[in-house]
Amino acid sequence: MSEVRVAILGASGYTGAELVRLLAGHPEFRITVMTGDRKAGQPLASVFPHLGKLKLPDLVAIGDVDFGAVDAVFCCLPHGTTQEVIAGLPEHVTVVDLSADFRLTSLDAYATWYGHPHKAPELQKKAVYGLTELKRDAIRSAQLVANPGCYPTSVQLPLVPLIKAGLIQVDDIIIDAKSGTSGAGRSAKEANLYCEVTEGIHPYGVASHRHAPEIEQELGEAAGKPVLVAFTPHLMPMSRGMLSTIYVKLAKGAKAADLRAELSRVYASEPFVGVLPEGAVPATRHVRGSNFCLINAFDDRLPGRAIITSVIDNLVKGASGQALQNLNLMFGLPETTNLEQQPLFP
Repeated sequence: MSEVRVAILGASGYTGAELVRLLAGHPEFRITVMTGDRKAGQPLASVFPHLGKLKLPDLVAIGDVDFGAVDAVFCCLPHGTTQEVIAGLPEHVTVVDLSADFRLTSLDAYATWYGHPHKAPELQKKAVYGLTELKRDAIRSAQLVANPGCYPTSVQLPLVPLIKAGLIQVDDIIIDAKSGTSGAGRSAKEANLYCEVTEGIHPYGVASHRHAPEIEQELGEAAGKPVLVAFTPHLMPMSRGMLSTIYVKLAKGAKAADLRAELSRVYASEPFVGVLPEGAVPATRHVRGSNFCLINAFDDRLPGRAIITSVIDNLVKGASGQALQNLNLMFGLPETTNLEQQPLFP
């Protein structure tokens, strides 16, 4: 394979910086373009000193990029801005979009949840939803992959196999999820100031978070019928990490041990998903800085119910790591290429 020339659009944000870190030393992919409109003309070292030793091009404005000299693009741009950018790319360019702009297959649902019509409806029809472990075959042949949201990744990895196996009911799924503040992006926002976040925890997007329709879309596909979930995210006083605690009704006669056994079977050969032994509790510190997802299931005290816990690093498996996993597949490489970094601990 000849060297793949990669552009990172929005390299001055958290997910862009994480992509730079993960791509460093990649045997086939080389970063040739990085954009950051407000930082255009600056070296990345002035924005992210921890990446200063890498030999990288300076940041440029998107309007100054020659996309004819690029083979692949990671879009790390704000929601609502990616559609027109991707629509204007040359046909030969392979794209992984980390925004929400192509995740929802229904254009009506997109307009309802994001407040404006989709700006590239024809392109939406070609987009493949990119939860790697569950959509691997479609991703391999895709030209445009919609990288999943972080919360949906942490929720679908445990729930989709259990729904397909008929081990849980879909009429009463409750998701209590918690994320580090990096999930809100790098833009200055009052709610994300240190004094607003530290020493506390608070819910946000209550009954209105935009990841809810994404979760319901994919769970509904697994169930073969519409699925509604109760989903509430919370912001934690930490920089990265995500924990989803999911409360489910069991199918008749099922136990948590059956859920654990099915998940262990489905993910036995998966490099990035692990099912913990009975009684072991997943923690965000166990996956920090890695592309791993750890899962376990527990019998609830309430008869006929179970509690499932799932942890990921929201910036890696929840964003940039999964994006690189997908691009590896799209170029015929082992999906683990340059992604086998072990978690940082403590």
